[in-house]
Amino acid sequence: MEEKNRKQIRKTGRKPKNDPAVNRYSINLNAEDNAKFLALFDQSGMKIMAHFITACIFQKTVKTVKIDMGAVEYHTGLTKFFGQFRGIATNYNQLVKLLNANFSEKKASAYLYKLEKQTAEMKELLLKVLILTDEFEKKYLNKE
Repeated sequence: MEEKNRKQIRKTGRKPKNDPAVNRYSINLNAEDNAKFLALFDQSGMKIMAHFITACIFQKTVKTVKIDMGAVEYHTGLTKFFGQFRGIATNYNQLVKLLNANFSEKKASAYLYKLEKQTAEMKELLLKVLILTDEFEKKYLNKE
Protein backbone atom coordinates (compact mmCIF):
# COMPACT_ATOMS: atom_id res chain seq x y z
CA MET A 1 0.00 0.00 0.00
CA GLU A 2 2.79 2.39 0.93
CA GLU A 3 4.57 1.61 -2.37
CA LYS A 4 1.45 2.36 -4.38
CA ASN A 5 1.10 5.80 -2.74
CA ARG A 6 4.72 6.57 -3.48
CA LYS A 7 4.23 5.80 -7.21
CA GLN A 8 1.22 8.06 -7.40
CA ILE A 9 3.17 10.97 -5.95
CA ARG A 10 6.04 10.67 -8.46
CA LYS A 11 4.58 11.43 -11.84
CA THR A 12 7.35 12.12 -14.30
CA GLY A 13 7.64 12.01 -18.06
CA ARG A 14 5.41 13.25 -20.82
CA LYS A 15 1.77 14.01 -20.14
CA PRO A 16 -0.52 11.64 -22.03
CA LYS A 17 -2.36 13.09 -25.04
CA ASN A 18 -6.13 13.43 -24.96
CA ASP A 19 -6.54 11.89 -28.42
CA PRO A 20 -3.41 9.93 -29.33
CA ALA A 21 -2.90 8.82 -32.95
CA VAL A 22 -2.75 5.04 -32.67
CA ASN A 23 -4.10 3.95 -36.07
CA ARG A 24 -1.43 3.28 -38.67
CA TYR A 25 -1.80 2.66 -42.39
CA SER A 26 0.76 1.43 -44.88
CA ILE A 27 0.99 1.81 -48.65
CA ASN A 28 3.48 0.53 -51.18
CA LEU A 29 4.68 2.62 -54.12
CA ASN A 30 6.70 1.59 -57.14
CA ALA A 31 9.83 3.55 -58.04
CA GLU A 32 8.07 5.94 -60.43
CA ASP A 33 5.23 6.76 -58.02
CA ASN A 34 7.69 7.15 -55.17
CA ALA A 35 9.72 9.66 -57.20
CA LYS A 36 6.55 11.66 -57.94
CA PHE A 37 5.55 11.54 -54.27
CA LEU A 38 8.97 12.72 -53.08
CA ALA A 39 8.96 15.54 -55.66
CA LEU A 40 5.56 16.71 -54.41
CA PHE A 41 6.77 16.48 -50.82
CA ASP A 42 9.86 18.57 -51.63
CA GLN A 43 7.75 21.19 -53.45
CA SER A 44 5.38 21.47 -50.51
CA GLY A 45 8.11 22.76 -48.21
CA MET A 46 6.73 20.75 -45.29
CA LYS A 47 9.25 19.30 -42.87
CA ILE A 48 7.30 16.26 -41.70
CA MET A 49 6.18 13.70 -44.24
CA ALA A 50 3.29 12.46 -42.08
CA HIS A 51 1.77 15.95 -42.04
CA PHE A 52 2.10 16.13 -45.83
CA ILE A 53 0.36 12.77 -46.31
CA THR A 54 -2.44 13.75 -43.93
CA ALA A 55 -2.94 17.04 -45.76
CA CYS A 56 -3.14 15.20 -49.10
CA ILE A 57 -5.63 12.62 -47.81
CA PHE A 58 -8.00 15.12 -46.26
CA GLN A 59 -7.61 17.55 -49.18
CA LYS A 60 -6.20 20.38 -47.16
CA THR A 61 -4.37 22.96 -49.20
CA VAL A 62 -0.78 21.95 -49.72
CA LYS A 63 1.60 24.81 -50.27
CA THR A 64 4.15 24.32 -53.06
CA VAL A 65 7.05 26.71 -53.45
CA LYS A 66 9.20 26.72 -56.57
CA ILE A 67 12.45 28.64 -56.41
CA ASP A 68 14.10 29.55 -59.70
CA MET A 69 17.80 29.64 -58.90
CA GLY A 70 18.58 31.51 -62.12
CA ALA A 71 16.28 34.32 -61.07
CA VAL A 72 17.80 34.35 -57.58
CA GLU A 73 21.33 34.58 -58.99
CA TYR A 74 20.28 37.33 -61.41
CA HIS A 75 18.67 39.30 -58.60
CA THR A 76 21.78 38.89 -56.43
CA GLY A 77 24.05 40.11 -59.23
CA LEU A 78 21.75 43.04 -59.95
CA THR A 79 21.71 44.01 -56.28
CA LYS A 80 25.53 43.96 -56.17
CA PHE A 81 25.67 46.03 -59.36
CA PHE A 82 23.37 48.72 -57.99
CA GLY A 83 25.37 48.73 -54.75
CA GLN A 84 28.50 49.48 -56.77
CA PHE A 85 26.59 52.11 -58.72
CA ARG A 86 25.63 53.90 -55.48
CA GLY A 87 29.29 53.78 -54.43
CA ILE A 88 30.32 55.37 -57.72
CA ALA A 89 27.74 58.12 -57.22
CA THR A 90 29.19 58.90 -53.78
CA ASN A 91 32.72 59.01 -55.20
CA TYR A 92 31.49 61.21 -58.05
CA ASN A 93 30.12 63.79 -55.63
CA GLN A 94 33.32 63.79 -53.59
CA LEU A 95 35.43 64.16 -56.73
CA VAL A 96 33.44 67.16 -57.99
CA LYS A 97 33.78 68.89 -54.61
CA LEU A 98 37.55 68.28 -54.56
CA LEU A 99 37.96 69.54 -58.14
CA ASN A 100 36.12 72.75 -57.37
CA ALA A 101 38.00 73.27 -54.12
CA ASN A 102 41.58 72.47 -55.20
CA PHE A 103 41.92 73.43 -58.87
CA SER A 104 41.48 76.53 -60.95
CA GLU A 105 38.28 76.94 -62.93
CA LYS A 106 39.95 76.12 -66.23
CA LYS A 107 41.63 72.95 -64.98
CA ALA A 108 38.54 71.84 -63.02
CA SER A 109 36.28 72.31 -66.05
CA ALA A 110 38.68 70.22 -68.21
CA TYR A 111 38.51 67.37 -65.70
CA LEU A 112 34.76 67.77 -65.34
CA TYR A 113 34.39 67.48 -69.11
CA LYS A 114 36.19 64.12 -69.05
CA LEU A 115 34.05 63.06 -66.11
CA GLU A 116 30.87 64.00 -67.99
CA LYS A 117 31.89 61.75 -70.91
CA GLN A 118 32.36 58.83 -68.53
CA THR A 119 29.05 59.61 -66.86
CA ALA A 120 27.26 59.52 -70.22
CA GLU A 121 28.78 56.09 -70.95
CA MET A 122 27.71 54.87 -67.53
CA LYS A 123 24.17 56.15 -68.14
CA GLU A 124 23.98 54.16 -71.41
CA LEU A 125 25.20 51.07 -69.60
CA LEU A 126 22.58 51.52 -66.89
CA LEU A 127 19.82 51.88 -69.49
CA LYS A 128 20.97 48.61 -71.13
CA VAL A 129 20.85 46.90 -67.73
CA LEU A 130 17.31 48.17 -67.16
CA ILE A 131 16.18 46.92 -70.59
CA LEU A 132 17.77 43.50 -69.94
CA THR A 133 16.08 43.34 -66.56
CA ASP A 134 12.67 44.08 -68.09
CA GLU A 135 13.23 41.38 -70.72
CA PHE A 136 14.31 38.91 -68.04
CA GLU A 137 11.25 39.61 -65.92
CA LYS A 138 8.88 39.20 -68.89
CA LYS A 139 10.55 36.02 -70.08
CA TYR A 140 11.31 34.16 -66.84
CA LEU A 141 9.30 35.73 -64.03
CA ASN A 142 5.64 35.30 -64.79
CA LYS A 143 4.08 38.00 -62.65
CA GLU A 144 0.34 37.49 -62.76
